[in-house]
Amino acid sequence: MSEDTSGLIEGPDGKMRCAWHANQPDYLHYHDHEWGRPVTDDRRLFEKICLEGFQSGLSWLTILRKRENFRRAFAGFDFAEVARFGEADIERLLGDAGIIRHRGKIVSAVNNARRALELVEEKGSLAAYFWSFEPAPGDRPAAVTYQALRANPTTPASIRLSKDLKKRGWSFVGPTTIYALMQAMGLVNDHIDGCVCRAVIEAERAAFKRPV
Repeated sequence: MSEDTSGLIEGPDGKMRCAWHANQPDYLHYHDHEWGRPVTDDRRLFEKICLEGFQSGLSWLTILRKRENFRRAFAGFDFAEVARFGEADIERLLGDAGIIRHRGKIVSAVNNARRALELVEEKGSLAAYFWSFEPAPGDRPAAVTYQALRANPTTPASIRLSKDLKKRGWSFVGPTTIYALMQAMGLVNDHIDGCVCRAVIEAERAAFKRPV
């Protein structure tokens, strides 16, 4: 089905959704059941930030379809375990055809696992840290439209979070990557107006207890 001018597409159930999943079944499931829903589990947050880094320059669907391979390769994204990876592990990962074999991104994931341990030691959890960067309601657009999202791949909050992570030694955490993380983990709700999931996730966010 063709994309609506508002950035919506009709799904197989007749309901309108954000068009980016293009009604591909696995992508549609991700859109409906995961993207934008609030996340507080530290391992899931570490997975998301790693996968957003691996996605840089590629399509998210490519990463999504390799996610189980990534989970096997990176110890289920247990960052305490990934932090112990050495050169032999990096070489093993470079030989794993099931993931993205990019040395810089693999090395970055190991580095970021070590930085994650430091962050947990300081802040108590990754969740408490990331949720402290949630934009205030007044900083969000009055209407979340397709055109607005395309025009603004970063936000002041994603720029602040990116800068802070870089200062702490994280890598592959540019502001565009970080804004994608914010969207994926529910730090913002960027299901566009008219998407069947938008009101559902707004209700989840309203009931959600922010970690401290």
